[in-house]
Amino acid sequence: MTQATHIDEGSVALVTGASSGIGEAVAEALTARGCRVIGAARRVDRLRALAERLGERFHPVALDLTDRDSLDSLLDRLPAGLGEIDILINNAGHGLGGRVGFDRHGADDMAAIIETNVIGLIRLTRLIAPGMVTREKGDIVNVGSIMGIRPYGSSAAYTASKHAVHGFSDCLRIDFAETGLRVIEVLPGLTRTEFARHLSHDGGKDPVKAYDERPSVLSADDVARAVVFALDQPPHVTMAQITVLPSSQG
Repeated sequence: MTQATHIDEGSVALVTGASSGIGEAVAEALTARGCRVIGAARRVDRLRALAERLGERFHPVALDLTDRDSLDSLLDRLPAGLGEIDILINNAGHGLGGRVGFDRHGADDMAAIIETNVIGLIRLTRLIAPGMVTREKGDIVNVGSIMGIRPYGSSAAYTASKHAVHGFSDCLRIDFAETGLRVIEVLPGLTRTEFARHLSHDGGKDPVKAYDERPSVLSADDVARAVVFALDQPPHVTMAQITVLPSSQG
């Protein structure tokens, strides 16, 4: 018999990187479905503005994935009733230093990419997953990238981080196979978000204008719909990997 999905009215979702882009779009989509959403990010001012728009179902919380104290104190800083996370959306990440060749990419910038995109993601998942196992219910959604399965030039550290997310997701799915947890990986292609504003690019090309040179690109809402689709499946169905590409990317 088909059971209710995990995206029920009142489900608690934690969305990282919720201050903009894909994270913001996912938070908006989940609140629209009746979830109580904890929006986590470093830019608290942006989260507060989002809370004003989304209303009482959205709770902003400061979180820095590179700060052990920020991570370790997260559950203690949540209001009563929001501590049992049903849905974890691991979305936060960055590509500090931009799309540049490996020999020109600063070592500190590359280390920072790994620290946030991989180590921070793993630490947060380790914090949340045990409660899901105890309750025998939960969804972990890792927002990876097409770069996690396809190599791209001028992006060695970022591509490595997304390969790590891909392998991590596959291993978690095996580890949690008998627990009632689902592990979902969403791998978007080129998506128009604020992400590009913080990038440099080999050859001096403006990465924001590069969007306009493509016949089509994804929007954050496109990726959010894929996340909701995966969560909407009955508990015995896991959308293990969803690759979302603009039609022109192929």
